[in-house]
Amino acid sequence: MKKINITSDEWNFFETVARAAFANPFGETRGDLDRLIGRAAPGSSDDEILRAVVASIEERIDSLRRRGIADLRRQEGNRREVLRSVFLFQVFHRHVGDFDRLIQAQLQSGATERVSFAGKVLAELAAFGMTDEETLRFFAFFFQLRRAFYFIKTGLVGSSSSMRTLRRQLWDCVFTHDIRWFESRLWDRMEDFSILLLGETGTGKGAAAAAIGRSGFIPFDPVRNAFTESFARNFVAINLSQYSEGVLESELFGHKKGAFTGAVEHHEGLFSRCAPHGVIFLDEIGDVSVPVQIKLLQVLQERIFSPVGSHEAKRFSGRIVAATNRPLDELLAAGEFRADLYYRLCSEVITLPPLRQRLQEEPAEMGRLLDSILARLAGEASDRENRQVKKMLQQDVGADYSWPGNVRELEQAVKRVILTGRYQGMKRGGVQRDEGDRLALGVKDGVLTAEALLAGYCALLYRRFGSYEEVSRRTQLDRRTVKKYLQVGTGSP
Repeated sequence: MKKINITSDEWNFFETVARAAFANPFGETRGDLDRLIGRAAPGSSDDEILRAVVASIEERIDSLRRRGIADLRRQEGNRREVLRSVFLFQVFHRHVGDFDRLIQAQLQSGATERVSFAGKVLAELAAFGMTDEETLRFFAFFFQLRRAFYFIKTGLVGSSSSMRTLRRQLWDCVFTHDIRWFESRLWDRMEDFSILLLGETGTGKGAAAAAIGRSGFIPFDPVRNAFTESFARNFVAINLSQYSEGVLESELFGHKKGAFTGAVEHHEGLFSRCAPHGVIFLDEIGDVSVPVQIKLLQVLQERIFSPVGSHEAKRFSGRIVAATNRPLDELLAAGEFRADLYYRLCSEVITLPPLRQRLQEEPAEMGRLLDSILARLAGEASDRENRQVKKMLQQDVGADYSWPGNVRELEQAVKRVILTGRYQGMKRGGVQRDEGDRLALGVKDGVLTAEALLAGYCALLYRRFGSYEEVSRRTQLDRRTVKKYLQVGTGSP
């Protein structure tokens, strides 16, 4: 094999791009690498940085083409892997807009769509020396990457530290912590990795599950010029607490005609209807009886199930995401939730942050959430409308309101403000929680960072005593540190 002349400067650049290509886009590492690659001016927006990155990569690849060495068939080992990552990065970003339009089309129709740009992408990949098998798999991989980014970013609004952590966790649930491993070995094996979502009512467990469920790998069929399934149909959800035990078994596993009184025809259950690359979301799994838990365990262990009244064994090849707002440790200790089922579900356990924690970490989160809710309810809201809703909420429930119903309650609060101009908030035991109650609850739940705890405590003392000096004396922090925590935690002057 003829030695390929790639300079050390070029190679260092390509290795950096390869690292960026496989970095979690919701992590800090990816942002640092993008700034290094693109050399964008300080203060550039994310879009400007990405455009600079793509332009810089295009320039380097064009140089390889002019020298006749942008061909993976002339590479081997680590060099082939690194350059392949660079070429994939370039082709993917050239067609991000095409994939976004495809996502929107499938969301509207719910069906598989013919992919008009598929031939162009496949030809570009082949021009870099990739095999037919590689081009088809990477095209499907591109669509999966873009869907995951889209649904994780748009489905989970917020920039608090806990929400940034949540988005990183969800990305890893789709692609693992090392996407190179996923791309080479696990892309068609993720059904064995079940996810358990914990958190209070209204924290967004359904949105998190949907982000995972709509982001699975779906093969591309070149004969039909379409993906084999629609991601819009790949995610199915059921609230287990809504059904009695007998009805629930039929809903999950289906039933045979005549299996019980009223079974006048065959019924396909949720596990039968789930697509081969689909995801089933089992919400409120902490509420189901032990007999149903045993049947769910069998599905997870053996990947088979039988409809009620039938001995026919059917195979389930999808993935499970489960959720509960109940304290799972207490259920396990009381024997109300089987430990063996828990250990089948807990490939990853994610606790979604309550709204009070998010607002403690970043008070500006409220404005972003209001923007998102108002846009969903009535299109893009003006600054005036946003300010008006925020003013009404601050006036009626105050900055210290604990939002016991979390984001779900906030959405209903916005609707009530739109309808009536008022929102009085939820009360428990007739008394709303004050700052001390919120801090105690945060400590009990184990959801406060050290910074959030200090910020909350400083805010409590400042409201009570009204001076930096008194807060400084009681916390034994200097005055500047107290002021910093007050600004971070509450926005106090």
